[in-house]
Amino acid sequence: MVLSCIRENVHSKRTCSSPMTIAYAVFWALATAMHHLIAQGALSSIMTISVMIRCLAFALLAAKSLNSGSAAGISVRALSMDAFSLCCQLSSTIWLQGYLPADASGDGIFQAVDICSLLLVLWLLHHVTVQRKSTYQSEEDSCPIAPLMMLCVVLAAFLHADLNSKPLFDMLWMAGLLAGVVGVLPQLWLIGKTGGRVEALTGHYIAAMAVSRILNGMFLWRARRDITCAEWVPGFNHAIYAILFAHVLQVLFLADFGYFYIRAITSKGLSSNMDIGHDVSCWV
Repeated sequence: MVLSCIRENVHSKRTCSSPMTIAYAVFWALATAMHHLIAQGALSSIMTISVMIRCLAFALLAAKSLNSGSAAGISVRALSMDAFSLCCQLSSTIWLQGYLPADASGDGIFQAVDICSLLLVLWLLHHVTVQRKSTYQSEEDSCPIAPLMMLCVVLAAFLHADLNSKPLFDMLWMAGLLAGVVGVLPQLWLIGKTGGRVEALTGHYIAAMAVSRILNGMFLWRARRDITCAEWVPGFNHAIYAILFAHVLQVLFLADFGYFYIRAITSKGLSSNMDIGHDVSCWV
């Protein structure tokens, strides 16, 4: 019995590490090529790298479902928020220049990566709710997202920047940014409702989303003087503060998870699952 448990554990680590290693290797090669060959080392390519990491996150989640044959631990509501976020931002970036990197990666690569992310999210939604419906934890995945979406749109209407000089599409880009920030909450909600167990690839998916947001926030902080808005209070640029606060807020949302994630990979390796248990009670 002990030997069978050991074999099962070793097999689990092998099946988990293989797609993860491939995904990281492909990402590293593509990101390096983009930064050096296309963006010519431009600082603004950080924005493109951040959306590439987000695409990697969805690829890891897809690998998790295919590898395990189960949708357990995947939040459809979080994916719905991500789809909403991507659609809102693509409505701006696919034909307007205001929120694109200034380097050559903003001439198609940035948008193509976001389109790939959206296609992955839509595939995951179908895969989880149709093909893996029997393993989807629908009762636990109960975080209310309609009020979150409405709040994002309302806040975006008042706080958006004006880099596109088109209020509707400036608002949609901002709504997409805010939806991406709070989109992590349904996933954390599901983790809390299911006892705090997080599979390795699911953990890497959440961590990659956090890294993507941190990189994007770092660049926007450096570019803050170039972000303008129709100021409600003369001399106070509310848009840049809203954008930066949104990034900080997501880091705060993920601070507890980040601690357990780092502790797990440093003590058990990249292929280890996390069992957070009652420590996630504050998320639900």
